[in-house]
Amino acid sequence: MNHNKKAEHNPNSCRSGNSGPMPQKPHHLRIRVSQGPNYRFVKNTLRQLELHTVCEEAGCPNIYECFESKTATFLILGDTCTRNCRFCLVSGGKPLPPDLDEPLHVAQAVSKLGLEYAVITSVTRDDLLDGGASIFSQTIWEIRKNSPDCGIEVLIPDLGGNWQALKAVIDAGPDVLNHNIETIPRLYPQIRPAADYERSLRLLKLAKEMGFTGRTKSGIMVGLGEEIDELIEAMTDLQHHNCDIITIGQYLAPSKDHFPIARYYTPAEFEEIEKIGRAMGFFHVESGPLVRSSYHAKEQYG
Repeated sequence: MNHNKKAEHNPNSCRSGNSGPMPQKPHHLRIRVSQGPNYRFVKNTLRQLELHTVCEEAGCPNIYECFESKTATFLILGDTCTRNCRFCLVSGGKPLPPDLDEPLHVAQAVSKLGLEYAVITSVTRDDLLDGGASIFSQTIWEIRKNSPDCGIEVLIPDLGGNWQALKAVIDAGPDVLNHNIETIPRLYPQIRPAADYERSLRLLKLAKEMGFTGRTKSGIMVGLGEEIDELIEAMTDLQHHNCDIITIGQYLAPSKDHFPIARYYTPAEFEEIEKIGRAMGFFHVESGPLVRSSYHAKEQYG
């Protein structure tokens, strides 16, 4: 990868707004489908406790590997998002009121699955004054009570910029606080029209300023039409806003109705991006074609 040369764009890329044919998916992105006994055990446990996972709702390509390893990323606050980001498979619309039993059910699932590290995320709930922070906090407390040795990572939305709500999550004591910027600022109007790049960066910076002593984390998708210098600039922004861990993975359009893929990065390019991140001073950089926010999360925490 030549950092001094801007990435070439597919003529059908997102910058042009053309919804023409996507580039052909390369061999290294083929997924091995396996539904072994652990996969079925995880699925049954989730159904019994009426829980959602981002693995299922967002169509994560690593679901078979993770479920077979008896890990899952819990999706709290329901399965309906109040935003409609063009990269995401999670359903948008008017959500139901929060299930007040959900934190306990997540804690029961963590215990039943024997998790040593739990990742909890949520849909965005702009309809709630605190953005769902109280449910995040209660979920952390319930896990601590039932599985005191379990590490906890929360992947939170921007909470609408409600920093008191952010403080409530921090005070609950997660080990890792994750908030994804997802893409470069130029693409926000097309990819994340209801989000704000600077607000997301501020969330990460404020977490440490509020006294959070754990690891902060964020993630970026590539292949949406960003240029290499823009990607490096976004990584630099994260480093300057107290972000400890970054994940970088290939965007895979969930359907033809979602934002089109501009191009696929090669494994060698992901390796070089990882080297760049390490040179910037991040505590950990996870970069690869199938990397997602919670993929190998326990190992990233160290």
